[in-house]
Amino acid sequence: MPEAEPRTTHEAPHSNPRAERARRKTLVLRSLGAAALLAVAVWGVKTLRFLSTHVVTDDAQVEAHIAPVLPKVTGYVTEVLVVDNQKVTAGQPLVRIDPRELSTKVETAKAAVENASASVEVARAAADGARAAVTVARATAAAARAQVASVRVALQKAKDDADRLAPLRKKEEVSAQQYDAAIAARDAAAAQLAAATAQAESADAQIAAAERQVATAERQVVAARTQVDQKKASLDESDLALSWVTVSSPATGVVSRKNVEVGQLVQAGQPLLAVVNEAEPWVVANFKETQVGKMHPGQPVDLEVDAYPGHVFRARVDSVSGATGAKFALLPPDNATGNFVKVVQRIPVKIVLEGPPDPEHPLRAGMSVVATVTLD
Repeated sequence: MPEAEPRTTHEAPHSNPRAERARRKTLVLRSLGAAALLAVAVWGVKTLRFLSTHVVTDDAQVEAHIAPVLPKVTGYVTEVLVVDNQKVTAGQPLVRIDPRELSTKVETAKAAVENASASVEVARAAADGARAAVTVARATAAAARAQVASVRVALQKAKDDADRLAPLRKKEEVSAQQYDAAIAARDAAAAQLAAATAQAESADAQIAAAERQVATAERQVVAARTQVDQKKASLDESDLALSWVTVSSPATGVVSRKNVEVGQLVQAGQPLLAVVNEAEPWVVANFKETQVGKMHPGQPVDLEVDAYPGHVFRARVDSVSGATGAKFALLPPDNATGNFVKVVQRIPVKIVLEGPPDPEHPLRAGMSVVATVTLD
């Protein structure tokens, strides 16, 4: 039998599954690495572009006007009309203090004013009496001067009569009785002139005395009026103090830090509570000194408050502080003493919000904020 030809077989080489898996894993890792590097590069470019046009700080917080409520008088509290965290309006009564002691002072001041007013009337009456006395004294002096003039005329006539009778008496053409009568009339007229002159001088002295009394009385009137003004000022002060027994809110806001109870003795100027104004909050962001070089008022700001994740408040730069925060510290650093270590300082920047407050996202004083300023 013929021999059979040998069969030729072409067998495919057997593949290695483990090597295939390693190859595929390597390809995946390389792809992921390339994608990661591309993502990092894109992120880095975006970050660099962002940092070149923006400055960011998380050292920022919400600020608001906090008005302290202080009594202006000392006394016992009779009413506390608000509770913690209550919203109040400007002028709303918050606390009342016992008014009885101050009311007594007001009544005392009123009595003092009435007494001083009565003193003014008495002083005016005295001044009027003194002026009347001056009038009487002047009339008396005028009458006395008229009497002096009349007596002087009579004296002159008596002298003339005596002078005419003297040569006649020497010639014995008139009797001694007639001549003696003329001499007596002359002497009597001289005596009357002296008396009238003295009376006129006395009247003039009375005028001067009466005028001094008038001046004294007028000064007393002025002093009495001054006393009235002083007592009225005391009355006004007492009335003002009485009006302060009701302590009102100095602003519209929320009651905070209440520290007063009924029956408590409070002193003038003692803090009772505070009213936080929520209508006009702002943000103070403490940027590094290396960040504020290109910052100026008016630049837009995005604010992210920790209490409202994902919500952005639109704002703008209002002003930059004139000094670093360290300069306002209780013990500011003195780099001229000891070893010097350079520390980047922070400068407070005031940021105000655009538009009215958002009632759905109210800002409370002290909230933490992340501020992002867009540079020009």
